[in-house]
Amino acid sequence: MKWQGKTVGYALSGSHCTFAEVMPVIKRFVDEGANVVPIVSQTLITTDTRFGTAEEWQRQLRSITGNEIISTIVDAEPLGPSKLLDVLVIAPCTGNTTSKLANAQTDGPVLMAAKAQMRNQRPLVLAISTNDGLGLNAANIAKLLVCKNVYFVPFGQDNPIQKPNSLVAKMELVPETCEAALQGKQLQPLLVERT
Repeated sequence: MKWQGKTVGYALSGSHCTFAEVMPVIKRFVDEGANVVPIVSQTLITTDTRFGTAEEWQRQLRSITGNEIISTIVDAEPLGPSKLLDVLVIAPCTGNTTSKLANAQTDGPVLMAAKAQMRNQRPLVLAISTNDGLGLNAANIAKLLVCKNVYFVPFGQDNPIQKPNSLVAKMELVPETCEAALQGKQLQPLLVERT
């Protein structure tokens, strides 16, 4: 199996409308042999939305991965010294998470896991989902595009007429982006049409 023997950190930040889209991606990693370690932001733990309850998303993550969820900074910190993760993906990666990551802020478990991965000079893969990717967050995305060991899932405008600043990654390309990242390569093309 493609991911046999690999440990994938799969972090979700608070783009609740994208959770249903990434659950099959997580399952694909597991089905292909990966040990998937789920890591979540505080909003996934505490916030019920029209897209689902916090309890239901947590249940799905535990069921798919067979692992407990890392949901605190204290639980995420050992990922650094243990060098547990071969690759860490943040999908969805919100504008808020993108901004904090680009400006070295570590105020939650997802960002602590990212910091740990970068400390170990191992691949960090970002699948952005932000309404201001071509607005104020464009500068943060640009900062991360040139960071060593940081890779992006190909992304594009998801609704250019009604939300011209919005950018969303093609979540179905997360595994392929992670494969390329493990080889030190950015999956191309980076800018794609979202249909």
